[in-house]
Amino acid sequence: MNIYIIVYFIEDGGSLVKIIGVIGSPRNGSNTEILIRKALESAEEVGAETDLINLGSAEIEPCIACEICKSTGECAIYDDMQDITQKLGEADGLILGSPVYFGNVTSQMKIFMDRSRPLRIDFKLKDKVAGAISVGASRNGGQETTISAMHEFLLIHDAIIVGDGAPLAHYGGTGMGGVVGDTKQDEHGIMTSINLGKRVAELATKLVKL
Repeated sequence: MNIYIIVYFIEDGGSLVKIIGVIGSPRNGSNTEILIRKALESAEEVGAETDLINLGSAEIEPCIACEICKSTGECAIYDDMQDITQKLGEADGLILGSPVYFGNVTSQMKIFMDRSRPLRIDFKLKDKVAGAISVGASRNGGQETTISAMHEFLLIHDAIIVGDGAPLAHYGGTGMGGVVGDTKQDEHGIMTSINLGKRVAELATKLVKL
């Protein structure tokens, strides 16, 4: 199997961009986390600053449809989502990750999506570069439908979506794993995640320079 590693270089004097990875797995040290970390390490190698948000260890309540955010611009529920919202608003790029749950994202990722509504009031994620990573129990285990769900969320926020770039140009990072640690041996998942991280950092840097 041919392995392609895409390398981008940021010119000297380029602006430092901030890329945030959001892990939607309920497990600590999950296969999704492994690939998100690979993507962020890749972004760092081309000059980006990175941060990590683990939804599995965050205290986030579901949206209660109170509509208060529509009038105040802020969520009426006070939990970890306030800090997460602030971090996302300050970032230049996002990489979302979720294991496949029945062909879709986890409940942790879905609650995060629903509670992000205050960010959409004035489109704080507009023009931020974003990508997605998913891990399924088999190679064709619902990764693309799960990534599509995250892409649709990002489109509604008016973010700029990228995949893992040429020459392969997949949906994003597509990993395979069941037992925790499986993705450490998944060459395809690692490479697509590495390339996604580089692609997000590259485009975010170009946009910051405009």
